[in-house]
Amino acid sequence: MTEARARARTEREESRFAERFALFAECLLTGVWIAVASLPLVTYPAAFAAGSRHLGRRLAHERGGLREFAADFRSALRRGWVVGVAGWAALAVVWADVRAVRDGLPGGPVVGAVGVLALIGAAVAGLRAAASWQPGASWRSLLAGAGRRTVLDPAGSFLIVGGLAVVVCSAWFSAPLAVAVVGAVAAAAVAVEERHRNR
Repeated sequence: MTEARARARTEREESRFAERFALFAECLLTGVWIAVASLPLVTYPAAFAAGSRHLGRRLAHERGGLREFAADFRSALRRGWVVGVAGWAALAVVWADVRAVRDGLPGGPVVGAVGVLALIGAAVAGLRAAASWQPGASWRSLLAGAGRRTVLDPAGSFLIVGGLAVVVCSAWFSAPLAVAVVGAVAAAAVAVEERHRNR
């Protein structure tokens, strides 16, 4: 009897390990899909939205693969490209801000720090909005809600900032590694949004 219980417990632990490893592998694969879909540069919000939906389906044990990812990507892209353009515009403004600080703008360090923090906050809000995207949802309302959650849920926001830092460090170490890690950031955003919904 004891031997049978030990065998059953070992099988359960192996099953749990296999499930977690499969989810990790799915995150890496999703990161590749997101990276490829983001190549046109303005499509990254739609790519993250499709990747987040794919990971959400995986967590709910629903069927879904590349075909569903592509369908979600096309749907999110209808208005998501505007968000992508706005993101690049915000980056350009912060870059100009940092350049002005380097050139000796009076009060520059404070202005530069505020600009960088605002950019990080916008990136977190964008990821949270993408993680909660559903077909037919308005990006404007998603971003407004995500902005509120970014401020009101600092623990979740810091988790996403940590994920972004891992992507940056991975890119510094090896660019191909950063491509796969992008899926882990999408998974972190999905987990943060799910945690917020369940609170």
